[in-house]
Amino acid sequence: MNKTILVAGATGNLGGRIIDALIERGANVRALVRAESSREEVGRLREKGVEIRQANLFEVSEIAEACAGVDCVVSALSGLREVIIDAQKCLLDGAVSAGVPRFIPSDFSLDFTELAVGKNRNLDLRREFHKILDDAPIKATTVFNGAFTDLLTKEMPLILYRFRRILYWGVSSVKMDLTTMGDTAKFTAHAALDDNAPGYLRIAGARVSAEDVRDVMNALTDKKFKLFRAGSIGLLDIIINIARFLFPATNSLYPAWQGMQYMRDMMQGRAESVLLDNDRYPTIKWTSVEKFLESENVEKCVI
Repeated sequence: MNKTILVAGATGNLGGRIIDALIERGANVRALVRAESSREEVGRLREKGVEIRQANLFEVSEIAEACAGVDCVVSALSGLREVIIDAQKCLLDGAVSAGVPRFIPSDFSLDFTELAVGKNRNLDLRREFHKILDDAPIKATTVFNGAFTDLLTKEMPLILYRFRRILYWGVSSVKMDLTTMGDTAKFTAHAALDDNAPGYLRIAGARVSAEDVRDVMNALTDKKFKLFRAGSIGLLDIIINIARFLFPATNSLYPAWQGMQYMRDMMQGRAESVLLDNDRYPTIKWTSVEKFLESENVEKCVI
């Protein structure tokens, strides 16, 4: 009998990809949606054969009802304290109340287990939730994927297309773990169906440095990219503190200084996982940075 997996955050980008990957794996998929969720998005889920369950994310009893008969709950919720701590705790409590055996929290980030507390707001929230999760009578599995490769063409200011520069702080040879959102979703789907999945799974579709990204951009375009050292990690720390003081942006998920915090953690080399679980599900074919950027037609972004 196929397993039933409930996905919270199903109408989001990552949640939708996880659902697609679960369907491809033959799972019965149940989506937990809010009353205010987009009708169009919910309709698309129904067309895929997804069972829709509507619930208030802060009502444990409603969540528990939606979780009845589920083999694993996957949280792809995105937000700040109200979501990552408060709503996700209700989701966890509902899963426990319904007797769900397994839970995958919405981490999908750098491996924060060895990072200093107080240095990265979004990772601190996930670390705080883990204190709750560790005390819950449920088997949990976290997926650490580094940063999403997709951010190279979006919020991550690593490739300065206009200036033909690859920005870095500290040392240009430090390796960074990157995984596409699509590959992360496929791996998560496998983990959700894997009763023997351990507490932590670490993956990296690619492990690259600023130097590697420069070489990739030079190979993909007819332009010459160079490295641009913005300063030391210590200087970046100072800039982050000043930015947080001047622009606290407490209600923004990704203010500029939050992106800087991720850049600092990655370029320090502390977030690189020593051992990877890439081979746990051998059918997954990992997407390289070169393949991803090629698919994004980055040559059109270069002036």
